[in-house]
Amino acid sequence: QVQLVESGGGLVQPGGSLRLSCAASGSIFSIHAMAWYRQAPGNQRELVGRITTDGSTNYADSVKGRFTISRDNAKNTVYLQMNSLKPEDTAVYYCNADLRTTMFQNYNMGYWGKGTLVTVSS
Repeated sequence: QVQLVESGGGLVQPGGSLRLSCAASGSIFSIHAMAWYRQAPGNQRELVGRITTDGSTNYADSVKGRFTISRDNAKNTVYLQMNSLKPEDTAVYYCNADLRTTMFQNYNMGYWGKGTLVTVSS
């Protein structure tokens, strides 16, 4: 069993900052990449940022320059530093991992956390 547990969401005013964390635990052999997605009411889930084991990152255009994704490989933890938050950043943020549970498997992107709500409002 693999668990991804997010934390750090909450209510913040426009222009403020939040830091999300996601820790992966359980039967993990190796993790190739971890990512943050978000889903606002009525919208599809979208990629926010992704980071691979070697530190390569990519971001949605809407968050470039404001959000930073980082990772602690030893702790199987990914972070999302969110600055200059806007009301349109309001969403449930989900952690995703591309990992394998044994050395004989291919990497599988189907591991998700339950999400943490970020609300940006004055």
